[in-house]
Amino acid sequence: MGNAHPTHLRFIFPPFHLFVTSMSLPQTIANVTIIGQCWNTGEIKGKVNAGDYEWCFQWHFRQGKLSVKPTLGRSLIQESLCRFLERYDYQLEVGGDYQFCLRAKL
Repeated sequence: MGNAHPTHLRFIFPPFHLFVTSMSLPQTIANVTIIGQCWNTGEIKGKVNAGDYEWCFQWHFRQGKLSVKPTLGRSLIQESLCRFLERYDYQLEVGGDYQFCLRAKL
């Protein structure tokens, strides 16, 4: 029982304590769903939505490359999503739902 890992985790990125001093900054929660993973090719596929936007992504973690589609609104999410994936890629599981916080209002 002590080694049990929850299948659905909630990550707040950046950590909540960073927002305590900057509560006036706008913020939006981004929801990430992992839909595919292949360790042989070093790839994670998923969907992310924030505000009224939704994107599909492919994270090639061995090369550190992120592809986000569609292009509409991509600049709003790409950098924050990349930081989230770089930090948590080995903890993400297919079917898992995750969250991180954007310092922007979408």
